[in-house]
Amino acid sequence: MKMIGNLALIFFGISFFFFFFFLKKKKGTVIALYTVGGIFGALSCIYLGDLWGRRKVIFITNFVSIIGAILMATSFDFAQFIVARLVLGLGIGGYVATVPVWQSEISPAHKRGSNVVTDGIFVGIGVTLALWIDLGFYFVKGNSVSWRFPLAFQIVMPVITMIFITMLPESPRWLIKNGQVEEGRKVLAALLDLDEHSDDVNENILSIEASLAYCPGSWTDMFKNGEQRLFHRAYLAATGQMFQQMCGVNLITYYATTIFQQYLGMDAVDSRILAAAMTMMQPLGGYIAYFTIDRLGRRPLMLWSAGAMTICMAGLAGTTSPSAANNTGALAMAVVFLFCFQFIFTVGYCGLTFLYAAEMAPLQVRAAVNAISTATVWAFSFMIAQVTPVGFSTIGNRYYIIFAVVNAAIVPSVYFFFPETKGRSLEEIDEIFAQSKSIFDPPRVARAMQRRAMQVSESNSNCGDNTANAVILNEEVKT
Repeated sequence: MKMIGNLALIFFGISFFFFFFFLKKKKGTVIALYTVGGIFGALSCIYLGDLWGRRKVIFITNFVSIIGAILMATSFDFAQFIVARLVLGLGIGGYVATVPVWQSEISPAHKRGSNVVTDGIFVGIGVTLALWIDLGFYFVKGNSVSWRFPLAFQIVMPVITMIFITMLPESPRWLIKNGQVEEGRKVLAALLDLDEHSDDVNENILSIEASLAYCPGSWTDMFKNGEQRLFHRAYLAATGQMFQQMCGVNLITYYATTIFQQYLGMDAVDSRILAAAMTMMQPLGGYIAYFTIDRLGRRPLMLWSAGAMTICMAGLAGTTSPSAANNTGALAMAVVFLFCFQFIFTVGYCGLTFLYAAEMAPLQVRAAVNAISTATVWAFSFMIAQVTPVGFSTIGNRYYIIFAVVNAAIVPSVYFFFPETKGRSLEEIDEIFAQSKSIFDPPRVARAMQRRAMQVSESNSNCGDNTANAVILNEEVKT
């Protein structure tokens, strides 16, 4: 409890520093303190994620976000609005840091990718719904309901989540880690649709216990390498989440209406309609990711998406240049690039990086590593939100070139450093790093393990064919 109190003091101290420092200089920065709340909400799960369990953290963080939403919708003073934003960010930060961990820990290896990347589908639906509601209430003039209702409407989602999370199972891995082996056995059996004492359930439990025995210690161990290369894995998790923000998605999402209105010359209504329509690409991209991630793998989606986003950003830099200002065709292509970017981002980086971060860490420090990696998302989101207006005002369309270069750099980074985790249990991923000796080894080790698995499968298949042939031959001899 002392640690929670210290975290709370640090959180409020930094928050008030930002409040007083930026209040007179930049109100937009104060409003963006929502992301500061998100950072500390995520970091709180370093400690609370393993203390309370996945379900309880999800329930409590949703309750906190409801409080924040109520405070925002009922605000009559700017200071209250700022506090509300911080509280809302605190709740959502903890929620976002915990859900992918819980999803990955209750999913079988062959469905884990598709289960977790559904986050991208629902994020897209949420953003789309929010923008269409915002568009509808844009026409309500002279009444505070125009902004109070959209802020209050978000309460519906956390309430639904709080109701359903009470009906869903706790992570079996967290249960076993905390000594509740029999309860974990029941959950595993239900998830695998097997008898509680079947061989598969017993093997899963033994694998989880072996992973815990091999990697004992506290969450601070993630800052050390050791045999399990924990720091290396935490670094990969955080780097993947950094890529998610540095690819430029918040440049597109946060400032879509501004881009359409100020830089493409559209009127206010058309800009809002296109911004809302553009986010509808996210659910579509999420569906593509759902059907491909466990077939193609994590690395191909990350590589191809980064390459395609490079093309989109380079295209935006060219089609929004001053020389193309009066060119209708160039402006139409700019809109196409914006829509394509939203679609491609969701395929390769929306839900996937949260999945990958949860897969990178062993059970002992999974909650802590995911908390750090999610805090990375919030930190870079804050940075992009603050830098983008300055970038557009100083270098104009050339600002897109920065993100084109960043996306191009992501391609070799993923190829040389990020191992494939498709089809592997969370405990098998531990073995990839146990066999690695340097930062370049995991992709190679993962490929070697995949080849061995295929050879064993083919060998077993051939053995089965030989056995069948022997049986047939034996019957012919008898005849």
